[in-house]
Amino acid sequence: MKETKFRWLIIGLVFLITVINYVDRSAIAFAMPLLSKQFHMSSEDIGLTLGAFNIGYAILVFFGGLMVDKWGARKVWVFAALVWSLSIFSTAFATGLAMLFTVRMMLGVAEGPNFPALNRVVGDWLPSNERAVALGNALVAVPLALMLGGPIVAALATFFGWQGMFIILGLLGFIWIPVWYGLYRDFPENSNRVSDAELKQIRETAQVRRGISDKEIRRSSHAAMPGMWKFLLTNPTLLSNDWAFFVFGYNLFFFMGWLPTFLSKSYHLDLKQVGWFSVLPWALAAIMLFSVGHLSDRIYKNTGSLRYARSYPIWITQLLAAVSLAPIIFYHSLLLALICISLAVGFGMASNSTFYAINVDMIKQRTGTAMGIMDFFFAVAGLIASTLTGWIIQLTGSFAGAFALVVVLNLTAVVGVLLFHHPDNKKHAYNYKAALQQQ
Repeated sequence: MKETKFRWLIIGLVFLITVINYVDRSAIAFAMPLLSKQFHMSSEDIGLTLGAFNIGYAILVFFGGLMVDKWGARKVWVFAALVWSLSIFSTAFATGLAMLFTVRMMLGVAEGPNFPALNRVVGDWLPSNERAVALGNALVAVPLALMLGGPIVAALATFFGWQGMFIILGLLGFIWIPVWYGLYRDFPENSNRVSDAELKQIRETAQVRRGISDKEIRRSSHAAMPGMWKFLLTNPTLLSNDWAFFVFGYNLFFFMGWLPTFLSKSYHLDLKQVGWFSVLPWALAAIMLFSVGHLSDRIYKNTGSLRYARSYPIWITQLLAAVSLAPIIFYHSLLLALICISLAVGFGMASNSTFYAINVDMIKQRTGTAMGIMDFFFAVAGLIASTLTGWIIQLTGSFAGAFALVVVLNLTAVVGVLLFHHPDNKKHAYNYKAALQQQ
């Protein structure tokens, strides 16, 4: 039978929902100049509103990983997309700070399972030598959504008002839900669109088994793992990966939430100008993320080393992000700011897929749970970045201190990865037999 390529259609659907996810998540940042005027919001109020998302996100992202491992991405993603679409739709009817905070927190709760589900899909549907490429293809949706979302969301807010913008955005998820539920199955064994040849490639085996229910596959592949929690919470590679992803999250939420306000306040740009000036940083991030995902898998194929393929891209790009951002602390220039921020965002986003791939590489059987833990770090980083930035600006009247903190955090991630991120080290690998003997 001819080999199908249905797994890449699945990755395409993952890409689409991730675009919708991040357009919905970031829309309020572009509406914030309008909202802050209408509701008389201070910098601290803006930070609190932006941070509300991360409170909700932190609540469910960890449990979202457990949910995805237990019930599968098919059902969990449908429910999550339904709730967050309703939440973004409801934002249009906000009447003040309290309601904005509430709907933003609910949006965070609903979006919690999104990335654990993404990692689960890649772990179940892609062979090991295609995972970073698949993750890169799917995760490039994040900067792409922010790149296209900037001018699009700004235009919608300009022509339809911020209320109309949220109503339109709230409808997007409802279009994706039936397509996903109709085409996706939790395991390729139970998809009649996957040929035996493709299934052999996915499973990296010469034999395939059909006719087994999702429940049975999940029970056999996700059997009890003695010492799993100890491994997830103490493994040096995973912990350094989690910290580096915390820094990644701080970078992302800092720029996603505060870049429009920074450009508006520091350089007096209007909403349309802010939207267009936001294109370059996220465009560069999309190119770099896509490229590093492919580069990572190529390095792994050529060397067989996860240290070279995963660890090196992480610390190198985070170091370059720190170096790129430093000049903006000392010089006030719109052109310099655009160049420095574009490079910092591009390098900062470049290794996104390798963070995800490490969880699959290290503990494929519980990749959703591992991703939930890593994404919890990410959620906390987003909460701190959103609120602490507002406090720093309120206290100092400047963005310089906020940018300096981003630089320092990136450097701590570089040190952590260099010292502790050793995915090839057998001592860092999960050992079922050894864990069983310790019971």
